[in-house]
Amino acid sequence: MTMIEPIPAAADPAGAANSDIRHDWSEEEAAALLAAPLADLVFRAQDLHRRYQQSNEVEMATLVNIKDGGCPEDCHYCSQSLSWEGGVKAEALMPLGEVVEAARRAKAAGAHRLCMGAAWRSPNERDLGKVCDMVRAVRAEGLETCVTLGMLKEGQAEKLREAGLDYYNHNLDTSEAFYGQVVTTRTYQDRLETLGRVRKAGIKMCCGGVLGLGESEKDRAAMLCVLARFDPHPESVPVNSLVAIEGTPMSGNEPVDEIAIVRMIAAARIMMPKSTVRLAAGRMAMSEAGQALAFIAGANSIFLGEKLLTTPNPAESEDANLMSRLGLSRM
Repeated sequence: MTMIEPIPAAADPAGAANSDIRHDWSEEEAAALLAAPLADLVFRAQDLHRRYQQSNEVEMATLVNIKDGGCPEDCHYCSQSLSWEGGVKAEALMPLGEVVEAARRAKAAGAHRLCMGAAWRSPNERDLGKVCDMVRAVRAEGLETCVTLGMLKEGQAEKLREAGLDYYNHNLDTSEAFYGQVVTTRTYQDRLETLGRVRKAGIKMCCGGVLGLGESEKDRAAMLCVLARFDPHPESVPVNSLVAIEGTPMSGNEPVDEIAIVRMIAAARIMMPKSTVRLAAGRMAMSEAGQALAFIAGANSIFLGEKLLTTPNPAESEDANLMSRLGLSRM
């Protein structure tokens, strides 16, 4: 394994000259992080975590599916696609009143951000207007807002920003080299163009990837480098692990090793110290010890609620119990 050099003391974490914040990471450097002795990797990540984050606080978000099924994209891991037999049945956009009720429940449970997902390739103007109404209504309930609506056309990000949207989620999924094995109905460049529109509109970026798609360590390192080369870094970086769903082409993929998830979180924390790193989909399959190690490695955000779009998530009581035992508080 490759040894990691110790970190010199940073001058001022907020200072422009601070060398901890970089946008020139090489794939070789990222691969070395992922291959390093775990104790060294986690130690370095925890050091940076304490410099740039509240060390024992975890951000709570709730994810609500505002439009199920019928998606024309062929993401090989997703049951919402029209391409796969037995997929989620297409439904209409959730009424505004139901979204408001979901926001109130999320806030009562301790979440401070509501993330709203719609199974679209790209929103049309009529539906975008309805989502903008949802953003305004959720903000009026005192919550931050995030949406994931697929690809955005010119001018759509600006409309979301005018409605008060805080974050736009648009994951890279994997590396550019492996992307064609995951999705064929859009390109990696399509993803980057939407992220560029989000940045141009002044919306915060929520962007990460998925482990367990069949990618190599090299692919994981390459994806981390794309994320870390954004300037500024994505404000939120979700680390998902595949939840294999029957009927999708990836239903037979092997589960992701917990240590691999921890390594990815630690590398993300090192490469993007100021970002919120979210332990996202797939957490249901992790042991409590694995989740605890992920928090030590730099994860400081989770989703509340027993369902993430179409996949299960730990119950709120389980999360509360684990956080209490770990001495973690809600951000």
